[in-house]
Amino acid sequence: MGKGYNAAIAANPYIVGSFACIGGGLFGLDISSMSGVLTNPYYLRQFHTPGSSAQGAIVAAMPAGSFVGALAVTQLADRLGRKRTILLSSLIWVIGSILQCASVNRGMLVVGRIVSGLSIGIASAIVPIYQSEITAPAIRGRMVSLQQWSITWGILIQYFIQFGSSYIDGVASFRLPWGLQMIPAIVLFIGMLFFPESPRWLMDRERDEEALEILADVHGHGDKNHELVQLEFEEIKQQVIFEKSEGAKSYFDLLKGNIPRRVFLGSSLQMWSQLSGMNVMMYYIVYVFQGSGLTGTRAGLIAASVQYVLNVVATIPAIIYIDKWGRRPMMILGSLFMGTFLFLVGGLQARYGHWGSVNDAPVWVIDGHAAATKGIIVCSYLFVCSFAVTMGPVSWTYPAEIYSLKTRGKAVSIATATNWIFNFALAWATPPGFANIAWKTYFIFGTFNFAASIHFFFMFPETVGRTLEEIEDIFTEGHAFAPWRIGKHTGKKTLADVIGQSKEHNSIDEKEHV
Repeated sequence: MGKGYNAAIAANPYIVGSFACIGGGLFGLDISSMSGVLTNPYYLRQFHTPGSSAQGAIVAAMPAGSFVGALAVTQLADRLGRKRTILLSSLIWVIGSILQCASVNRGMLVVGRIVSGLSIGIASAIVPIYQSEITAPAIRGRMVSLQQWSITWGILIQYFIQFGSSYIDGVASFRLPWGLQMIPAIVLFIGMLFFPESPRWLMDRERDEEALEILADVHGHGDKNHELVQLEFEEIKQQVIFEKSEGAKSYFDLLKGNIPRRVFLGSSLQMWSQLSGMNVMMYYIVYVFQGSGLTGTRAGLIAASVQYVLNVVATIPAIIYIDKWGRRPMMILGSLFMGTFLFLVGGLQARYGHWGSVNDAPVWVIDGHAAATKGIIVCSYLFVCSFAVTMGPVSWTYPAEIYSLKTRGKAVSIATATNWIFNFALAWATPPGFANIAWKTYFIFGTFNFAASIHFFFMFPETVGRTLEEIEDIFTEGHAFAPWRIGKHTGKKTLADVIGQSKEHNSIDEKEHV
């Protein structure tokens, strides 16, 4: 009987930990698939020049579907397994891309975006879970942060496809990019057939031998007796036994003990990542530069492309150093920098701007102040870099590692659903916001960032360098209530330590039952 995956691929921790990130790239493809057509005359003609509310609704259709998809992971992750759920998301994306590419009116376009959103919601919730469960603790943060990097690549690639297609005459200028975006999903589906299932999920299904074989291939070059393999296997096994002794999985498990606090942490982090204003800058960057006084459609598209390149490049340091810097410093400093740059953009807009009109629509614009225009563009670039090097990667890494195996699938999906419900609200509300309160919009998002930094400092414990089971101990022992006292993990556990701790847990559990 075959393994059901390619052992040679599984032996490379970076390949097995990063390939599923293509699922995150689908989110990026969708973001720039809309930002690149907002000023396309053929798109405007085909869909009857959507107003601010209508355009907001079209854009928001995707995160609305993603919200449903992320919640569906609460069942799919545990019932189908991590690998098959990723495969399902790629198939749904292909269907959504076909619908968007063939859309002839707003209704069909919205349906296509909702279907694509289902796929993105599923992928964005399940991929970090899969990565966190199959990679070693030393590189877990780096691998999960690749989810954010893949999003930035998706944004960049699709934007340049959109930019190149803008030179095509006719509806192909927007249909071609929408059709091409199904290619990564096809690659993801075919490639995942050669990757292993999560060993944690297998052990939860009492398939210990399969799980040990995968751990050996991924962490021990095929050696089942490798120290790290035995350490991981014993930790997972004891954790599964301990959790099963407390009862079957259900939504009520999210309301027990310290779990509500952890669900709140993961969900609020995803909320803050949206309220930071990053996706607003991605979806509607053409509007932002238009209001800054940057004239000409091509000039706006080129300036936006620079921002997307910076988004990709600035994520690289975070991928390399996320397991050295720690999660807390990245969250706190990132939100402070983002708030500062947004206040600078809002201040420049307020000082030098005025109400004007672009394509018969009210727009707050800056005229005749080249220095202010350049200042806004630079601050926008710095804002994006601040997010890319801090909050972007951490917002996916942290929620994937703070939950127990028993609740991880449901809790991560709820955290991701929180991301999408706020994404939906902001995507719909931002165009009317720019049209009615203009520069004050930046002050609102800047204030959100400063509030987030306070929340991060007082509520979020450090998790860097710990196994998923050690993170469980942080919350179980109550240290999470003084997170600023928890430093980076530098200790090294042995197999004997793990067995000893699990016996202690079992002993405590038996006494509590007595």
